[in-house]
Amino acid sequence: MPRFFKEFFDAAPFIEGDDAHHIIRSLRMRPGEHLTVCDTHGIDYHCTITDCSNDRVELKIDRTEKTQSEPSCFVSLFQCLPKGDKMDSVIKQSVELGVGEITPVLSTNCVSRPDEKQLSKKVERWQKIANEAAGQSGRGILPKVNAGVSLKQLSTELDRFDKAFFCYELGGAAITDALPEGINKIAIIVGPEGGFTANEAEMLELAGATVTTLGPRILRTETAPLAALTAIMLTTGNMK
Repeated sequence: MPRFFKEFFDAAPFIEGDDAHHIIRSLRMRPGEHLTVCDTHGIDYHCTITDCSNDRVELKIDRTEKTQSEPSCFVSLFQCLPKGDKMDSVIKQSVELGVGEITPVLSTNCVSRPDEKQLSKKVERWQKIANEAAGQSGRGILPKVNAGVSLKQLSTELDRFDKAFFCYELGGAAITDALPEGINKIAIIVGPEGGFTANEAEMLELAGATVTTLGPRILRTETAPLAALTAIMLTTGNMK
């Protein structure tokens, strides 16, 4: 069933703008057909189209339910900027796996170093990719792509998480062993192609992050967050 997002939907059961254009022109949906609207807060509204005209789709709410696809824990991914368009894939696939938010990070070994204006444009595009992935995968929220931060800035924010992991190619604890039961807010920190420097690894550890390994193989920067997310979702029972 087609899925769309609209905040505060229950007070205004209609869709307009680009989504309405897509429903009418691309999907060619007509009155009597069904679609789902999520309010971006984890509630699904299963609706019947009552009218389609002038890029506005009027709807009747048939029933509501809590979105079944949201994980029980909120995972924030802090991804050091990779080269090329790798971040596009990281965002798309991490949203599919259940990430709650994504923050681009600049560290010492990042080859990609956009200025503030360039990064702002990239974040806008990445948010669109995240929104599309959320709709495709049946998410109940729209995971936010935040403005970029430096690794030093990030190290001052880790106390807001129940547990923070940084993936380190030189080894550490396995996520599946180091993840306590019953925690709600988890951070994953992934380095760029060149990895973290020794000083950066020390800084993150002193800030409270747990050094973690993803196995004996060295994973690419675009592979590591997906492996870490999968390990967390599996360990917390969110892949059943």
